[in-house]
Amino acid sequence: MNGVHDVGGMQCFGAVRPESDEPVFHAEWEGRVLALTLATGALGAWNIDQSRSARESLPPAVYLSSSYYRIWFEALEGLLGRSGLLDGGFAARARTWPEMKSALDASNSFARETDSPPQFAVGDRVRARMIHPAGHTRLPRSVRGQVGTIVLVHGSQVFPDRDAVPIGEPADQTPEWIYAVEFSGTDLWGPDSDPTVTVCVDAWEPYLEAAS
Repeated sequence: MNGVHDVGGMQCFGAVRPESDEPVFHAEWEGRVLALTLATGALGAWNIDQSRSARESLPPAVYLSSSYYRIWFEALEGLLGRSGLLDGGFAARARTWPEMKSALDASNSFARETDSPPQFAVGDRVRARMIHPAGHTRLPRSVRGQVGTIVLVHGSQVFPDRDAVPIGEPADQTPEWIYAVEFSGTDLWGPDSDPTVTVCVDAWEPYLEAAS
């Protein structure tokens, strides 16, 4: 979706200033939110792409005024409500710790085998498709319509645009090839941008077309 979260290359948000010796969590509640998100995710009521979509589809005013883990908290509230877990669904999905650990370990990889050969190879010039999907997508707006070069073929993975269906609907986890595509900063943001900057985007095959 063309959400407020997709701010790559946009202006007026200020400089990115990394915090020196930044702690993992700035407050105790942030660690609890992460633990709750992982634990409830292991119950299998939603997948990781549905979880990302829940964060990205928060109202813009909420998203922009919230800290990182506040965004996670707000999204988790919505996921719990839509999944029915707050209406007695926890008991039906209860798992022991070994079962939950196994579910968490299994969810760490979205790699899938496919019989279809990759359409592109390292060195190919490709164009990111100009799309404006209503649902979840991992293709940044800043690269859409731009030409880049394949620098790595990752393999085949679950395609997030088909995986992030509304909770309760069956997800389509048919795999697609995914590539690392390098774009020139001057192609993305014009001749006044830093000529030494390049941007590398992991892009699934449906996002790409051969550049003529």
